[in-house]
Amino acid sequence: MIAAATTAAALTLTGLASLALLLVLAVVAPAIAAHVGGAVARRTMLVAAPVVVAVVLVAALTRPGTHVVVVLGPFDVTLEGLDFAARITLRLVVMAGALVLFGFTTPVRSVVADLERRGTSPRLTYAVAATLDAVPEMLARGRAIRDAQRARGLDTEGSVGARLRGVLPLAAPAVLGAIHDVEAQTLALETRGFGRPGRRHVLWAPPDASTERVVRWALVVAVVVLVAGTASGAIPPLP
Repeated sequence: MIAAATTAAALTLTGLASLALLLVLAVVAPAIAAHVGGAVARRTMLVAAPVVVAVVLVAALTRPGTHVVVVLGPFDVTLEGLDFAARITLRLVVMAGALVLFGFTTPVRSVVADLERRGTSPRLTYAVAATLDAVPEMLARGRAIRDAQRARGLDTEGSVGARLRGVLPLAAPAVLGAIHDVEAQTLALETRGFGRPGRRHVLWAPPDASTERVVRWALVVAVVVLVAGTASGAIPPLP
């Protein structure tokens, strides 16, 4: 709920100060408290960097304005373009950081068990679990295949040409391994009654304290008020 509320607030807020405050309160401070600050920062930059670079280049070079900062060939980099690029960058960093923090602090097992406890479709819960587990599993499989191929004499750290030639020996086992894992998981799920109709009765679910429920509903109300107030003009644009 915190990740969803942070994402909604980042899309609603437009001021640099308010976005920076949201980043500190909703991402940086919780990440430090959970002792994953460095990991969240690195992964957030890795996730957001490609989009941020593209957005900054487009916004800074093409957005019109009256205050020209520097001229780059046929493009005028304006103060308005840099301001717009800074706002978009901060917004993307906040959203990426909220989702990365969620991934680092919330076990997939807890998410799946809680969704099943609330009566969510088993197919949907499996899709959520498979999505959250996909990247770590692919990275682990890639490292294992890379080490195995290196042990067989494959050059994966030489020149650019050598690395390109080593892509196929790494990619083919990764794809075949992923297909095999999907087949094995399908058989395992069916033998455990995955396709059984009716409500499932979970044996374990994460604790849900009354304080947490109050905080969740407070976040829902706060986000609804912020979005509705900003859209209607009742809440003036925050700096």
